[in-house]
Amino acid sequence: MLIDGYDDAPLVAGEELLSLPGYWAAYLMWLCETEDDEPDPAWFGADEADADAAYEGLANQERWPVFRIPFSEGHSAVVLARNLADDAGTEYLVTHPSWDRLGHLATLDGHQAGPGLSWRELIHIARTTELAAPGVHDPSARLLLLLPALGDSDLPTDAADVLRGALTWAGAPETETHRLIDALLLDHPYWKPAGWSLPPTSPLSGGEEGFAGILCCDEPGSPRCGTRIAQGISRDQSDRLARSLGTWPPT
Repeated sequence: MLIDGYDDAPLVAGEELLSLPGYWAAYLMWLCETEDDEPDPAWFGADEADADAAYEGLANQERWPVFRIPFSEGHSAVVLARNLADDAGTEYLVTHPSWDRLGHLATLDGHQAGPGLSWRELIHIARTTELAAPGVHDPSARLLLLLPALGDSDLPTDAADVLRGALTWAGAPETETHRLIDALLLDHPYWKPAGWSLPPTSPLSGGEEGFAGILCCDEPGSPRCGTRIAQGISRDQSDRLARSLGTWPPT
């Protein structure tokens, strides 16, 4: 599997890892660590051996798993485990066959960049799959895969219930979902919840060429701190991306 910019990397489709009983513990447990709480795989309905086995697959330096999340108009969100021995991290990207370069949402490593998604975008992507494209199609799996890129200070009232449903689907015991929701929605270890807004101008009023309609993040450390998710895309490509993210036309 090739992704522009990773031509020499040992990328492999990672979707088969999702079926491992300890996968969600291995993938999300680090997000739940606080000064007061040491996360436990049991919070996700897994045991330590299962979580360790799944983590070995996620962190394999010879096979970097890539999770493809196809959404509307040919776009795909991509979660890529960059398993370099001295520079490991996770990349959250957006791709389209017509683009010359990747779009960057967030990076989780020693030099993190984020947040990369608003709640509105996260939910829209999770629920608008393209079944004909390869990748992850279950809405709950899509939501949980992209959840580490979230950072939003204006969560809707139903956000906790939506996340509870996804965690229950993933096997988390009902008794643990409250603890998980608080950690996963409100206490990100890398960044604080951010504000998201449309640019002050729109395509109808002569906005910035190619990028109106895409949300901006007010966190300076985010790749989304401007309207340019992807460099070098045309106005038409940007408009299609805005529609696909569910942010244009505004509601």
